[in-house]
Amino acid sequence: MPRSEMTDTIQIAIDPELRLRDEPRTGHNRWHESVPPAIVVADGETVVLDTRDGFDGQVTSDLTPGTFDRLSFLPNHPMTGPVYIRGAEAGDVLEVQVVDIEPDPFDHYGFTVIAPGFGLLHEQFPDPFIAHWNLVGREYAESPQVPGVRIPFAPFCGIMGVAPDSRFRLEVTRREMELAGRGATVMLPDAREAVPADAVIGAEGLRTIPPRENGGNLDVKQLTPGSSIFLPVYVKGALFSVGDVHFAQGDGESCGSAIEMRARVTLRFRVHHGGVAQKHDFAPVFTTTVQPSRPAARQVGTIGLSVEAGENHSEDLTVAARRAVQSLIAYLQRSGYSAEQAYVIASVAADLKVSQVVDVPNVSVSAVLDLDIFHDGGARLLTALAEG
Repeated sequence: MPRSEMTDTIQIAIDPELRLRDEPRTGHNRWHESVPPAIVVADGETVVLDTRDGFDGQVTSDLTPGTFDRLSFLPNHPMTGPVYIRGAEAGDVLEVQVVDIEPDPFDHYGFTVIAPGFGLLHEQFPDPFIAHWNLVGREYAESPQVPGVRIPFAPFCGIMGVAPDSRFRLEVTRREMELAGRGATVMLPDAREAVPADAVIGAEGLRTIPPRENGGNLDVKQLTPGSSIFLPVYVKGALFSVGDVHFAQGDGESCGSAIEMRARVTLRFRVHHGGVAQKHDFAPVFTTTVQPSRPAARQVGTIGLSVEAGENHSEDLTVAARRAVQSLIAYLQRSGYSAEQAYVIASVAADLKVSQVVDVPNVSVSAVLDLDIFHDGGARLLTALAEG
């Protein structure tokens, strides 16, 4: 997305025809303190950053479930950056203000994938599925693979984070290796397809799937334009990076992906000195603008409890979330959608909300869906709900 019309703007422009590995000066896909900055800005300055999609250009409009084997998950989450902010020192807090997010103006394509082995219901959905979306500017997205649905534009950056220092990086590696040793699914350091192609960074760099105290893949849909995120600074200059921008997503991103897209992101940085020098457990926090409610909007919600297959799971929000999404999928299927289509709808449009955590042993999570996304106003879904 070259921007000849923005020559006076501080920016990182990318070539959309190139993968990150072919244009490594623009970004990286591992967290490491040795990744060199792509640009340097002053405290208070505004920057424009082009971002690649979360699969680094591997997913195109000709991808089908039968050609999923061509995808590699090793280069996922190409990040644009790092941005070195003058004056930022370890122990400071970096405030990142989201000024604007725009879909790539020269591209109108987005996608949502169900990838085998990933997502809240990965055991229930072992086969791949893809929805190709047509992005209509800053208005809505539609997909022939999910007919009868129009998803409103609600953009945010899935990844916003700063570089770790060596101490924190080693601590993360230790705790995640221990977790893997207990049989958990963990993405440990892997040099294959790492960018930059540096042996040390590849061998030591943290993978981008999980969010951590330095930010990263937070997937907080409230980080829309007008919001700010506050991140702890670990290294001089903070070394901030951004990526994995979404056209829209439901809280929870149930199937493992949102409406993924390339984007242009405008950010402003402010440094708050000495904010976390003595707070070693500091985690990211954010402020956001409250979206006004639409009085005429109608929603449906399915409620999941921490009870599954006849067994109580005491105070287990994951089980409750899984049950809420499974229930929503079942009703969407009764209204005419396939299981895969329903799972995609849940991922890009349904919000998982913790309803209560005190009524032990059964906590509850609700999956709430706006009926306005349906061309029929949700009439078929309401009928399915009424029929039970």
